[in-house]
Amino acid sequence: MSKGPVSQFIEHHYRHFNAAALVDAAKGYEKHLLEGGKMMITLAGAMSTAELGISLAEMIRQDKVQIISCTGANLEEDIMNLVAHNHYERIPNWRDLTPEQEWDLLERGLNRVTDTCIPEEEAFRRIQKHIHQIWKEADEKGERYFPHEYMYKLLLSGVMKEHYQIDEKDSWMIAAAEKNLPIVVGGWEDSTMGNIFASYVYKGELKASTMKSGIEYMVWLANYYKDNSAGKGIGFFQLGGGIAGDFPICVVPMMYQDLEMHEIPFWSYFCQISDSTTSYGSYSGAHPNEKITWGKLDIHTPKYIIESDATIVAPLVFAWLLGW
Repeated sequence: MSKGPVSQFIEHHYRHFNAAALVDAAKGYEKHLLEGGKMMITLAGAMSTAELGISLAEMIRQDKVQIISCTGANLEEDIMNLVAHNHYERIPNWRDLTPEQEWDLLERGLNRVTDTCIPEEEAFRRIQKHIHQIWKEADEKGERYFPHEYMYKLLLSGVMKEHYQIDEKDSWMIAAAEKNLPIVVGGWEDSTMGNIFASYVYKGELKASTMKSGIEYMVWLANYYKDNSAGKGIGFFQLGGGIAGDFPICVVPMMYQDLEMHEIPFWSYFCQISDSTTSYGSYSGAHPNEKITWGKLDIHTPKYIIESDATIVAPLVFAWLLGW
C-alpha cells in the first residue's frame, strides 16, 4: 500500500524512544494482517468521547480489525456523540475548576470527562426511550441478546437517524453494526445504559436474564478464539488497560488451564498504548512480559508498549494502517 502524507511524516520523524515504538507497533500490526492474522482492538477509558471513531470507523470498514472488546461506556458514548454532539461542551481549563463549579455542571446536566462534558438530557435520554423499547420487546418475547446486539438493533433500525449530529462515517458503532463486527463487553453494568437497565430490573419492568451476561460473553469468546486462532492467529491491540483489556486476554489461559485445550495458541501479537506508569499490582501498568507468567502471551509473541496518550497515538497507528 502506498503511504500518504501522515504516514510519510511518521516514518521520517518518528525515529527513537516512544516515537520509534509507535512505528514498530504499526509495522508489526501491518505485518500481522498481511500474513493472514486477525486483530482484536480493546477500548478502555473514554476513547469514544475522545472521538476515536473518526479513524476507528474506517479501520472497521477496511477490515483492519476483526473483533473489539470495550467497556460499556465506550459502547454507548459513541452513540451519544452521534446524537448529541452539538450539545457537548468543552472546558479547556478543567484543571482549574472548583468543587462549586463542578456542582454547577451537574445541575446543568453536564457530566464531565476531563475537558469534555456529556449533556445528560440530550445524550442519555434521547437513546433511553428507543433502547428501552427494544429491551422491552425482547423481554416480552423471552428473547435474550448481548448488550452490543441491542445497540446494533437500535442503530440499524434507523429510529434515531433524524437526530444524528455528526457524519455517520465517523461513528465506529455504525461501522461495526453494518459489518456485524463481534464485540465483547465485560462488565457492561458499569455504564449509563447498564445502570438504566438495572433500574428497570429493580422496578420489575424487565428481567435481568433478558440481557446476556459477562460469563456468556467469555464462553462466546472462547468459541470465537478456537475457531479463528489457526494460522497466524489473533493479535491484541490494547488501548489503555482495565476490564476492556484484561477480560478478553484471559480467554487464552482459561482455555488452556481450565478447559485443558493445550493446542490453543497464545495471542500472536501484543501492543499496549497507555500512559499508566509501571506500578505495583496494576494491570494497566504491567509490562507485557508479566503476561507470559499468566499464560496469555508466548515468549516469542511480538510485544510493543507505547507509553503515551492513546488519544494521540492510536489515530497515528491507524493512519499508518490506512495509508493516510
